[in-house]
Amino acid sequence: MLKFIVKRVLMMLPTLFLISILAFVIIQLPPGDYLTTYIMQLESTGALVDQAKIEELTLRYGLDKPMYVQYLSWVGGIFHGDFGYSFEWSRPVGDLIWNRLGLTLVVSLVTLLFTWVVSFLAGIYSATHQYTLGDYLISTLGFIGLAVPNFMLALILMWFAYSAFGLSIGGLFSPEYGQAPFSLAKLIDLGRHIWIPVIVLGLSGTAGLIRTLRANLLDELDKPYVTTGRAKGLTEKRILYKYPLRVAMIPFVSTVGWSLAGLVSGETIVAVVLNLATTGPLLLRALQNQDMYLAGSFIMMLSVLTVIGTLVSDILLAWVDPRIRAEGAGT
Repeated sequence: MLKFIVKRVLMMLPTLFLISILAFVIIQLPPGDYLTTYIMQLESTGALVDQAKIEELTLRYGLDKPMYVQYLSWVGGIFHGDFGYSFEWSRPVGDLIWNRLGLTLVVSLVTLLFTWVVSFLAGIYSATHQYTLGDYLISTLGFIGLAVPNFMLALILMWFAYSAFGLSIGGLFSPEYGQAPFSLAKLIDLGRHIWIPVIVLGLSGTAGLIRTLRANLLDELDKPYVTTGRAKGLTEKRILYKYPLRVAMIPFVSTVGWSLAGLVSGETIVAVVLNLATTGPLLLRALQNQDMYLAGSFIMMLSVLTVIGTLVSDILLAWVDPRIRAEGAGT
């Protein structure tokens, strides 16, 4: 198992290096740069463009240098904890990222836990109680979760809460705790607000995992080895948890890689609709304004999380299915 994990970790390094190159190049592909966008914004408002200031900003940020020089400067700074400087915010990128990363991770981990627990229990119940009222109810809710976009569900919940109770459910904190230092009261206030984004962000993923686990478990329960186990007198619970569930969970655990990065990105549209102080809206704004160091750092962070999620998926798959562990160690 250790050899399997070491090989997966070594494969992460060249993958992240290639991702960093692609991320930086893609951000630079649109014509112009941050200063071009800045000049266009000034001209649209009728303000005068100070050429001396533009030249000074160009030299300060190194925008007059070739792309590969800018890339090497950015990557070299990352190894020293320097992610560059945000043009728009006039602040180090590291400060902007870390300020939002804590709340983003809290929302993401709670959402991931909610998704896994609900889908795991509902998927097992739906498969073991096929064609019952509970199965039909879970399937109906699953189809609704897959069909309704997350941002639409967020708008519906916001409208319902305001119309029925006069409550504004946007954001993660009440107004009096928005800028307050961290305390127990602020943590309790976060717990009162976090359930809305958790339900909105987790519903579609939960619905998909329920359908996946249900279909795979039903397929396994019809196989001859299950019939043999029943003939030998094994209880239904032992038969279920010993073999079919482990096989059915293989596609279930393989979704960690993409779901972790998707949740941390904040499902950008949902984060904008709910006014969440997460990384998604900040990444969107950075891309719109070609704030290349801020956007590149966010993309790199999401890529790292995707690779880490993939590693976790590989480890879980190897634990669930020994065949994968044996094949991975031998290649």
